[in-house]
Amino acid sequence: MERLDILVAYDVSVTSEDGQSRLARVAKVCKNFGQRVQMSVFECRVTKAQLEDMEAKLLKIMEPEKDSLRIYTLVGGRDRCLRVHGQDKYRDFDDPLVI
Repeated sequence: MERLDILVAYDVSVTSEDGQSRLARVAKVCKNFGQRVQMSVFECRVTKAQLEDMEAKLLKIMEPEKDSLRIYTLVGGRDRCLRVHGQDKYRDFDDPLVI
């Protein structure tokens, strides 16, 4: 089963009554598929089916007139596409766990 490394970035308008609620629900969906690397940015390793599931869930929450959602596929994986400067709290959960 092929897995994809993706980057999910979102901007949810919190000026409306339900904005804070949408923001929290978007973050919760993203946490179920990956890990937060910045306030509104998640890195995820997913199958194509999981990507479609996550995107469908996020699109049900988002309000296209007010919010923005971007999903980038990191071709070649995270390690080939990313240069980090400063803190990097990302943990590769596919790596062996040493206790």
